[in-house]
Amino acid sequence: MEAKLDEKDLRILALLQEDAKLTTQQISKKTLIPVTTVHNRIKKLEKTGVITGYTALVDHRKLGKEILAFVLITVTYILPSGRKVSQATLAKQIAQFPPVEETYIVTGGTDIIVKVRLRTMDELNRFIIDQLRSLEGVDNTQTIIVLSSPDV
Repeated sequence: MEAKLDEKDLRILALLQEDAKLTTQQISKKTLIPVTTVHNRIKKLEKTGVITGYTALVDHRKLGKEILAFVLITVTYILPSGRKVSQATLAKQIAQFPPVEETYIVTGGTDIIVKVRLRTMDELNRFIIDQLRSLEGVDNTQTIIVLSSPDV
């Protein structure tokens, strides 16, 4: 069910998306909405599932993870043995691998897109060859390596 949000809710959400560490007092000052109202609105947004959590943004390079890549996977839905492969099951299996940050089931010429972060090109190569391509149902992979991002 779609949540009904007014302008106050949207302003509060925009500020929290920009900086989740803002206090209700800081949000109140920026929006000119009373502190109690801000507090109650945030609680309502959490209770209704509009706000599902708070997270820290990490500089992955400082953790040594220099490689960001997207792997496009084409699925073989029926194996030579005749056994069927589920796109959703395969995507869940892939999501369990440590370098995987996000997994998406998509339409078009690609069936699954996987976002991965690794330390080196060698790690990326081993992940694709030894882990992804060894899974039943993975027919083809295409890797897109991110060179830079305007967000950095």
